[in-house]
Parts: sequence; C-alpha cells; structure tokens
Amino acid sequence: MEEKGVIAKITGPLVVADKMRGCEMYEVIKVGEEGLLGETIRLDGNLAYIQVYEDTTGLKPGEPAIRTKAPLSVELGPGILKNFYDGVQRPLEGIRNKVGDYVKRGVYVDALDRTKKWQFVPITEEGKEIVGGDILGEVQETKVIKHKILVPPGISGKLLELKEGEFTVQDTIARIQTDGEDMELMMMHKWPVRKGRPYRDKLDPEVPLLTGQRINDTFFPIAKGGTGAIPGGFGTGKTVMQHQLARWADAQVIVYIGCGERGNEMTEVLEDFPKLIDPYSGETLMERSTLIANTSNMPVAAREASIYTGITLAEYYRDMGYDVAIQADSTSRWAEALREISGRLEEMPGEEGYPAYLATRLADFYERAGRVKTLCSDSEERIGSVTVVGAVSPPGGDFSEPVTQNTLRVTGVFWALDSSLADRRHFPAISWLRSYSLYLGDLREWFAKSTAPDFIEQREEMMGLLQKEAELQEIVQLVGADALPARERGTLEVARMIREDFLQQNAYHEIDSFCSLEKQYLMAKIILQWYDGAIEAIESGIGVEKLERMRIKDAIARMKYVPNEGFREKYEQIMKDMKDEFEELKRKEREE
Repeated sequence: MEEKGVIAKITGPLVVADKMRGCEMYEVIKVGEEGLLGETIRLDGNLAYIQVYEDTTGLKPGEPAIRTKAPLSVELGPGILKNFYDGVQRPLEGIRNKVGDYVKRGVYVDALDRTKKWQFVPITEEGKEIVGGDILGEVQETKVIKHKILVPPGISGKLLELKEGEFTVQDTIARIQTDGEDMELMMMHKWPVRKGRPYRDKLDPEVPLLTGQRINDTFFPIAKGGTGAIPGGFGTGKTVMQHQLARWADAQVIVYIGCGERGNEMTEVLEDFPKLIDPYSGETLMERSTLIANTSNMPVAAREASIYTGITLAEYYRDMGYDVAIQADSTSRWAEALREISGRLEEMPGEEGYPAYLATRLADFYERAGRVKTLCSDSEERIGSVTVVGAVSPPGGDFSEPVTQNTLRVTGVFWALDSSLADRRHFPAISWLRSYSLYLGDLREWFAKSTAPDFIEQREEMMGLLQKEAELQEIVQLVGADALPARERGTLEVARMIREDFLQQNAYHEIDSFCSLEKQYLMAKIILQWYDGAIEAIESGIGVEKLERMRIKDAIARMKYVPNEGFREKYEQIMKDMKDEFEELKRKEREE
C-alpha cells in the first residue's frame, strides 16, 4: 500500500511534506500530482524535507507526497554505454521519443530498454557455488565492450540453472539456491547511488593512466585509480582538457558527467563523441562511453545526484575488471547546488556560504576512486579501476576559495590552469610551476620498465630548466636577455623550446592531439640533446646568436606534427642532423 504525506511548504527545489513519519533518509519520494522525483534530505518529527530533481513551479501545498520505500538507485545492466542520461539516470533519447524535444515534468522512462533483446552467453557451469561479483556470462554490449553479467554483491549460493540465448534485461537468466530458498537473477540489478560498491582489496597506484597529453603524462602523471583536479578561471581550457582526457585516456570505459555546464558544451560532446575515432580500438569513442548531461538550466538539485549516478555506473564497470575514467565537469557547480539546498534548509553556513560538510562530501566522492581487486570467488582474481578527474571553476580564478582548497586536500594530481598562459594562447594552459603529481614516486618504476630507465630523470631535468628560466625572467625584465652570460642565455633558449615545442599541444590537430609515450620520451631526448650540444658549443667559444639561428631548430619545432608510428626514424634523423650541424659550427669557429 502506498504511504502518502501532504505537501506543507515549498521553497524552490526544497519541498516540506507533513504526515511522513516512518520515512527514511535519502528515500525517493514522488511529489505532487505529477509525481516529481525527489529525495529526503532531512527528517523532523512528521516532517520530511525533500530535494526535488525537477522544476517545482506550480506545485501547491496539499498535493500528495508518496513514499517509494527505496533509496535513489541506478539500474545496472547492458545498455548503459552509448546512452546519455540526465542526473537521475533518465535516458534523454527515451524521453525525447516519449514527449518530444522538451522534457516535461514528471515524465518517467526506464534507464535500461525493457524491450531490447541481448545475446547472453554463459561462462560458468550449473551446480557451482557462486558468490557476489562472480561472472555468470557475457553480452556484447557494444563493438568494443563485453558486458559481464555479475552476481549482485551480497548474494551467494548454489547455481541451480543458467540459461543461454536472447533475453531482455528483465528476463530470468539464472536461479540460485541461497539459504534454502530459490532466487531468480536477471541481467540487470539496482544499486543505491550514495553507497559505494564493495570490493575485496584496494591496490597501490602503480600503473599510470596515459592520456596522450605531454604535460600530463611526462610532467604530472595520474595513476589508474587516482584522483585529479583541473582548477582554472573562465576561458583557460578546462572543458577542452576534460574532452581530451575522455578522448585519449587509455581507460576502457569513459563516464562523462556534465554537471551544471553550459548546454552548448554538452551538445559539443554529444556531437563529437560519435564521430571521434578511438586510437585503441579503431571504433568511435561512443562505443565505450556513457554521458550524464545535467546542464546549468536543468533543476539545481539534480546536479547533486548526477555526480553519484556517474560514479556508481563507473564502479559497476570496474567490478567487471575494466579501467574506467570519470570526467566530472564541473564539481564547483555541484558544490553550488549543495550551497543552495543548504541555504533553503536554513543550515549554518560555512566559508563563503558553502555548507560545513562540503569537505566531507567532496572527500566521500573522490574516495570512491581506486584500483581494486574486485569481488569474486577465491579461485579467480580480477583487477579494475576508477580514475576520477574533476574540473573546478573558482570564481575569478581564485584558487584559495573553499571548493578548490577542499578538492586539493583529497586529490593526488593538481593540474593548475593559468589565465596568463591562456591569454598568450599557450594551450593546454597548465602551469608547470604550480601543478604537481603525488603519484610520481609510485609510478617511477613503471616508467623505467615500460618506457626507458631515464624517463623520470629527463622529466626532472626539463622541470629544473623551466624553474631556472622562471628565476632568470626577473633579471631579464630588469636588464634584458643580452646582459646575461652565454650559458644562462642557452638555458633561456632551451626552456623556450620545452615550452613551445614540447608542452604546447594542439587539441584540434589530427596528429598533435594525441602523443604516444614513446614519442614524448624521444621528443624530450632531442631537446635535452640540443641543450647538451649548446652548452658544449658555448664553452668552446661559439656565440649564442649562432646557436639560436641553427637550421635544426625548425625540425625540432615541427617534430610534434610527425605521426606517432614513424617517429623513431624521424628522431634518428634529427639526432644525426643536429650532431652534424654542431660539428659544422665548431669547425667554422676553429677556422675563424
């Protein structure tokens, strides 16, 4: 029997309902005659305070508030990928098919298509003892992803029956005997979004998530299962950076959350992803992505849910043994939603009006990232990961504001976007002097084994040259570069090459958009080899002006546009030409 309360008060997205005794925290409530979706966020005697995920215009006191006796949950099963949802996992394509281009209030569409049939192939045997997390079978969800149908966590017993064939997500595919009772399993199950999915063991962050972006991979790498923040003012390139990470990161599944972003930015993602070719599979990027669109003109409370919806979907694919990357753009808009709801609840405000629990909520979200051994029988071992990168939009580019500061406290990588770099058209506008990665120590061994023993040493040498340049800039501004000793002028020149020829990367260029790790290493080697040759030439009396006019510098400036596949031959050619030109300079110097 439905249990009903009545609406007593409405303030924007917050609805207070009376006669709700027995209601639980975070229970989903259907509000008003139209059945708007909401969630209980405070209980006070008979009163329930409900944040409503839809526009409450026209709602009236006295209308019903119906309990569902279930928390806000997502549906997990085949059909998530290639789909795009709103913040509470309603498929936008399904809504459009039902009501047209404009989303109407109270419209409900199942997150997973109930009519589509999937070919289910069992991969375990009947009669076997199974536990939560075990794989019953597989479904080819997209061209590149095999969806593994898992036993839901918390369920174990003897597998009595396992079917094969074409089924919808609601058809019974297996029967399990648990505690003397028979239980039927479908291809889908539900999971509450605010509860992290369990795993067996959390692993150290020892494997990098490669992104194809030189400043990220070489200078400030992120680990699989790591957390990263991209704070920056307006126009510094946060969204393009998020798009680049979603396109090129070597994760098998991408969850892109547009949380409170402008509608045209989400439209760009929706239009681009089905066209972009994934460098790892050769198929389009949409074949391994799911998008959660919760734009700035959508109801503010749904932003709060969209972050949790996204990370729960990511944990589900992690449990199958996949590496998943989440792009959350932007967590500042999510925090603003928390602030608005908190204000309507008349809670004591913290710094800049944000609720006192802002830091806790951010930590809870980022803590759900990680590289883990998933739940499964003791005889098996599966490793999956969820990597979370959140964009932060501090007002006026002020990194001391609460959302940025609390995010930095819990994330392992800080990619600081700098307005002055963006103004000089240096993209990605990540400041090499303010950014950091806490994963460098853990990843050192991986880079030494998989790329080159001196990979990290090269990175540290380039970092040292950029820091030396920053120190010299103060002197240059006072007396000019010509007044510096020749060796320092050589340092300024190589730092310029690192900035312009290595760190700058064109997101819209068909070749430069993605740079393999081997190419990054060889490019860095070329620039540092030029520096070694330049210092040697300066010590033998050759003027810096002659070094600045070397022919080889043109080839170095253009090397980023050489395809990844044939780069080693180009590298050997540049190294040979550079050695010959330095020899020629020395010979001419001796003759003079």
